[in-house]
Amino acid sequence: MFCEDIHSALDSLISRYDEAVVVRDESLQPSVVSRQLSEGSCLWLKGGEAQKKIETVERVWDFLFEKGVTRRGLLVAIGGGVLTDIAGFAASTYKRGIDWVAVPTTLLAMVDASTGGKTGINYRGLKNSIGAFYPPVETLIWPGWLETLPAREMLSGFGEMLKMGLIEPSAVSRQPSDRLWEALMRYDLDTMPIESLTPLIKACVEAKEQIVAADPKEEGLRKVLNFGHTFGHAIEAVSHQPSAHGYAVVYGIIAELYLSVVRLGCPKEPLQQLTRLMTEYYGRPQCKCSDRSRLIELMRCDKKNERAGEINCTLLRDIGEPVINEVITEPEAGEALDYLFSL
Repeated sequence: MFCEDIHSALDSLISRYDEAVVVRDESLQPSVVSRQLSEGSCLWLKGGEAQKKIETVERVWDFLFEKGVTRRGLLVAIGGGVLTDIAGFAASTYKRGIDWVAVPTTLLAMVDASTGGKTGINYRGLKNSIGAFYPPVETLIWPGWLETLPAREMLSGFGEMLKMGLIEPSAVSRQPSDRLWEALMRYDLDTMPIESLTPLIKACVEAKEQIVAADPKEEGLRKVLNFGHTFGHAIEAVSHQPSAHGYAVVYGIIAELYLSVVRLGCPKEPLQQLTRLMTEYYGRPQCKCSDRSRLIELMRCDKKNERAGEINCTLLRDIGEPVINEVITEPEAGEALDYLFSL
């Protein structure tokens, strides 16, 4: 739900529960919290991918027990995608499941992590390999959070929006010809105006919600959301950059667009457009040809694979025409990586 007053929206939700606690990113201003809750009802957590581990979930469980939260209680998660993933997973397992609310404070969390109900942590070096499908009872999206977000964080979130633009043919205005991808290509990444970004965020969220509603457990259609992520997750694991997810998704999309052109005859224009964006705004990936074997090994271990040892991708026939369950060979994966590293 998009809201103009985040405090009032939170107050309204919290009033429905016997008790409520908040898990929030420690980088946020202390004043940003519901007026119905005391400071003692808040657990501050550090953000970042390194915190996405069972020890952090244990801190949330301990806090819920210390505050005596019952099954009629509410957990509110205020922060980026890592924090909402952790809090959602803790809520899914505490007393076999309590309600939780996601309040995403980054662009990446708004368009990706807080929508769709996937929660979890990283384990044994594999991204999101432990988790649950456990959607929040509400996601409160307030674009005002983005006013002070660093440019790198904005670009990271925009990477996930680019993915949605390529897999989703929906219009973003009353003109059916105004496709999401075309609108994203017109967005000014130099100044990043929030007012013109907000309708694009709404289009991405609505598109993802429709896909998830049709396939909540990722048994078919929802796999289109994995576009760019087979390569992207491997690149993210090897590069270890801060705010890296959306950047890695951009690199992964380029690799998978290359395979889409070679295998499925996808038009070259989207690949050329995204390559220009990468060169101008994202830079080259922080991994290289010598990492190729490690990257392919990680792709073989990806949780999205239907069978052990294979490399499973979502590719495109054209914009808005994704093809799921494309099993690629190791030479094909290497060729796509070689293309990416040559840019």
